[in-house]
Amino acid sequence: MDAQPDRLLSLDVFRGFTIASMVLVNNPGDWGNIYAPLRHAHWNGWTFTDWIFPFFLFICGVSMSLSTRRGLASGTSTSSLFWRLERRAAVIVLIGLALNFVPAFDIATLRWPGVLQRIGVCAALAAPVVLLLGWRGQVVVIVVLLGLYSALMLGVPVPDVTGQFAAGALEPGRDVGAFVDRFLMNGHLWSQSKTWDPEGLLGTLPATCSLLFGVLAGGWITSVHSAAGKTVWMMIAGLVALWLGVVLDTLLMPINKSLWTTSYCIFMTGWALLLFAVSYWILDACDTQRIRKVAEKLSRPLVIYGVNALFIFAFSGLVARLLGFIKVDAVHSAPLTLKQHLYGYLSSLPLAPVNASLLYAVLFNVAMFAVAWLLWRRRIFIKV
Repeated sequence: MDAQPDRLLSLDVFRGFTIASMVLVNNPGDWGNIYAPLRHAHWNGWTFTDWIFPFFLFICGVSMSLSTRRGLASGTSTSSLFWRLERRAAVIVLIGLALNFVPAFDIATLRWPGVLQRIGVCAALAAPVVLLLGWRGQVVVIVVLLGLYSALMLGVPVPDVTGQFAAGALEPGRDVGAFVDRFLMNGHLWSQSKTWDPEGLLGTLPATCSLLFGVLAGGWITSVHSAAGKTVWMMIAGLVALWLGVVLDTLLMPINKSLWTTSYCIFMTGWALLLFAVSYWILDACDTQRIRKVAEKLSRPLVIYGVNALFIFAFSGLVARLLGFIKVDAVHSAPLTLKQHLYGYLSSLPLAPVNASLLYAVLFNVAMFAVAWLLWRRRIFIKV
């Protein structure tokens, strides 16, 4: 824990928006009563919720670009920066695995993949690309990884759980990624599917590209071009990425978060570029000081969330698991989990079930913000 150096305010705000959104969608009172934008698309397609994970990876890429440039400028060797990035990636993976142990604490059924595990692996894969290659080399790596992933997914025949072979079967449990996950991690996949995992191994290739797109954006932010030029070109790039994602959705493979398809990777990068460009212009680049001051004041809650995003994500996940594990005695029924007990008060209010469920998610978010605010107030910034 240490004092924070000068930071790109727009990146903290974008990160805070993303973590607040993730806490909201991950913690409804009742998983059977959720507004459609606050749940993932059932399979193909996308919702607001499908923004969140690629935004995290994009932000990670921007941060990696900025931090490595600062490190190199201060005289830190490339090898030192490489091992620092790899250690950080390993710690993120271990935190994710530790969270998956709760509440069963059983290695025989431990889910190996997960959100933090994917972030850590993507960061580990991206580190040498960021440190050793310029932006042209990074673009080549993105093209190669997306091309390789697309070729594997569409061209390699693999058996599904029934033993039937098919190539390009982009359906739950029938794709190449699901086959690889069953072969390497059978019994350690997502409990709701068991035969495939939305954070599986093969999907890490295009997910790494989502991070590398953020690296390119971070390099562009630190270029010598004018602030207005940086903003305009990021927005143009975002619109082109949205268009290309829609084209690929039609011609190559559908937009699909669970498979992290090429179209999904590029399409969500487009949204990330647009939102980051707007945040950057208003908070860091706008020539009108008054606008920047007002925007900074209004966005302060997101900054408070953003500077401790990794801790809040891990802590909120731990709290949510404990609320669903710890049981309390009920007066006229079998023991309830602590979450069921707390949600019972909200579900008894004169609210539609979907609104009671949303209210629980909002209050959970408020509780996590209170933790973030206490850390902020004491100038505690927890870094990995």
